[in-house]
Amino acid sequence: MTVQNGWLRKLAEDPGHSQWYIKRFRDMAASGADLVGEARLVDTLVPRGARILDAGCGPGRVGGHLATLGHDVTGVDLDPELIAAAVADHPGPRWLVGDLSTLSLPGPPFDAIVCAGNVMTFAAPDSRVDILRGFAAQLAPTGRAAIGFGAGRGYPFDEFLSDVTTAGLTQDLLLSTWDLRPFTPDADFLVALLRHP
Repeated sequence: MTVQNGWLRKLAEDPGHSQWYIKRFRDMAASGADLVGEARLVDTLVPRGARILDAGCGPGRVGGHLATLGHDVTGVDLDPELIAAAVADHPGPRWLVGDLSTLSLPGPPFDAIVCAGNVMTFAAPDSRVDILRGFAAQLAPTGRAAIGFGAGRGYPFDEFLSDVTTAGLTQDLLLSTWDLRPFTPDADFLVALLRHP
């Protein structure tokens, strides 16, 4: 039996979940919460004006900030409601509804790919290597991908790192937070900076 994408399963169980998620991040932004840590890290990886893919962009908080810094951002998410919120809240980037497991975007490759917000843990297990292969295909030869997610979400870190190798990418740096804390075996979060071998 194929396991469904976790986000789609959540929406089937609670059709209002997307609107709750959008409101949650809008409320946090309004209260002054720091919602751009992932974007700060990715900005350090590339020169100004870089082409960046925000994979699983949700309502656009990461890609939207990267665009304000002068980057050429394309954001992709499976959920049309989240894409509509990204368009409304962060005009400028290209926001597209799409499935990361079958993603093939026209144009030159991306200088960086960011996949934050536990996106990889929501992906159906049998689609994860395909998603990583897609990232490899869309990543420029000297580009890097930054992928982050928490432990205990059904995708053990060692399994992810094995999938990275299977997909044709390699580890550049492993961190335990988006603010550059070193990864340790007991870390409860992983931020993997990946590149072509």
